[in-house]
Amino acid sequence: MSDVRNGAEVWARSRGQVDALRAEIAKVVVGQQKIVEQMLMALLCKGHCLIVGVPGLAKTLLVSMLGRVLGLSFRRIQFTPDLMPSDILGSDILQEGAGGGRRFEFIPGPVFANLILADEINRTPPKTQSALLEAMQEKQVTVSGRTMPLREPFLVYATQNPIEHEGTYPLPEAQLDRFFFNLVIDYPDIDQERQIVQQTTGRRVVEPSQVLSAEDVLALQDVVLDIPVPDHVLDFVLRLTHSTRPGSALSCDFVKRYVAWGAGPRASQNLTRAAKSLALLNGRPAVSVEDVREVALPVLRHRVIPNYNATGEGVSVETIVQKALDTCA
Repeated sequence: MSDVRNGAEVWARSRGQVDALRAEIAKVVVGQQKIVEQMLMALLCKGHCLIVGVPGLAKTLLVSMLGRVLGLSFRRIQFTPDLMPSDILGSDILQEGAGGGRRFEFIPGPVFANLILADEINRTPPKTQSALLEAMQEKQVTVSGRTMPLREPFLVYATQNPIEHEGTYPLPEAQLDRFFFNLVIDYPDIDQERQIVQQTTGRRVVEPSQVLSAEDVLALQDVVLDIPVPDHVLDFVLRLTHSTRPGSALSCDFVKRYVAWGAGPRASQNLTRAAKSLALLNGRPAVSVEDVREVALPVLRHRVIPNYNATGEGVSVETIVQKALDTCA
């Protein structure tokens, strides 16, 4: 009986924290509710996000605001062609001691924070990209033979500009697969843009308040793990993932014609985790098929690789994912 009572208390506290978090974010962010919700889902699932959008759509504001509301440290890294791994991880600096002696002292880089905004990650060479991606995967960095853990929670929100491709270094598919979500930010509508202009061109500036702590975030991440997934929902996840693979018996003719490589097992894992976090955000104690449908596109967008037929005929990956969803209906 006590376990049931404790579980109910944990659920009620988690729901209150989620509601307070959403209310505080809404004070600052105009529109982009879907993107904010997906960023929160990634946070609850300890997953990194790749955010694609043209300049000026408040990507930096979204991440920094999330850090302030959650009481987490935030650092922004501007990726450039001359950025070195040590600029991200840190390096040993020779220091003068009090007695005249010298010693090497490690100066941590910006990766030693809770939330990292990796701005235009595709503008830096693969050597520097891999330094950050290793930290994302292992939650630790190695400098001069020493391995140092990164402080939890640790999440990377990396951005890419979809317009400019000259002088960029596209992330290979194996590295893209490390991102939990691939989010696409679009322009606000005219009413939202009116509110943005009114809110940012006057004397009054709305500042978010901290409503949670790092410990609260870690506790919410644990709550997500305990949300049950019914067998029929898990079956739907597996059918959906397999239906994106052109060699699978579950894939339709459309997928066989337009897909080079389908989603791997990590997609099934992330679909399940994302659906759990969405259930928590919406106050449901178990995952539904609709939750999986809702998270399918950001999970699969960067894991389903269209072939030359799709490129030549203008078939988008979004269309392919929708066809796979229709196949599983």
